Amino acid sequence: MGMTTSDVHGRDLRYFLAVAEELHFTRAAEKLYVSQPALSKQIRALERQLGAPLFDRGRQGVALTPVGTALLPHARAALAAWEEGREAVRHAREAADGTLVVGMSTSPGRGGLLPAIRSRFTEAHPEARLKLRQVAWEDPTAGLADGSSDVAFVWLPLAGADRFRWVVVAAEPRLVALPATHPLAARESLDFAELLDEPFLALPDTSPELRDHWLASDCRDGRPPVIGAEIGGVDETYEALVGGLGVCLVAAGNEPLLAREGVAVRPVHGLTPSHLVLAWRADDTRPLVRGYARAAAELRSREA
Repeated sequence: MGMTTSDVHGRDLRYFLAVAEELHFTRAAEKLYVSQPALSKQIRALERQLGAPLFDRGRQGVALTPVGTALLPHARAALAAWEEGREAVRHAREAADGTLVVGMSTSPGRGGLLPAIRSRFTEAHPEARLKLRQVAWEDPTAGLADGSSDVAFVWLPLAGADRFRWVVVAAEPRLVALPATHPLAARESLDFAELLDEPFLALPDTSPELRDHWLASDCRDGRPPVIGAEIGGVDETYEALVGGLGVCLVAAGNEPLLAREGVAVRPVHGLTPSHLVLAWRADDTRPLVRGYARAAAELRSREA
């Protein structure tokens, strides 16, 4: 009797994949939050359906059989396709629902930028709902690249720039944040040349362009920066500054995030400005995306 594909569920493939990756039933069960007997039973049922063993369970441990090896890439592809399907459903549901997801790595603040864009946007799209989400600094696109955000407030330069469009919402000088105890903190302003040998706090290297920008690599005349520590968020940056691990550049609009007890923020001469933009995917022509971008652009031109 032949087997129909409807007999095999996504869960069966997920279970198979976990055992194939761990090559250990107990570890795979822990990873899946199921009991080991339940996992073994499910795998045996799948093997019965396929009419062949997927794993050799020997004294040496668990190994894939040739049939298991043959199934592996297809199981991965099927689960990846299902993930994509779920993502597409989420997008369609939110579009039908009139939801626009706005990504950001730190709150844009800046004298009520978000509320000002929101009020312009909702005037034109009263039916729409805005959903704000914080995205870790590891993702310089704040969710645009993987589709989890529809529009996002991000810093230039943007990796893969040809995939995105943007409008500048703020052009600001780069200031330097230092431990309050640092000798240079006693000065009212600094030249960047005086900071060249200081250890700097660096962004994760998942985003080389942005990391270079906040290390001011363009203003170092080819001298490599000294890295004091890596930072992945505002609190981590503040702790690293207070701990004396290094200095870091900060956009003027983000100064309030770091200018707390134990940290001094000073103007720096000899640096180009930083640009905060509202970005969206170049191929995304949905009215809500365009509408939010228009609201941001109008606000900027009114201020200019």
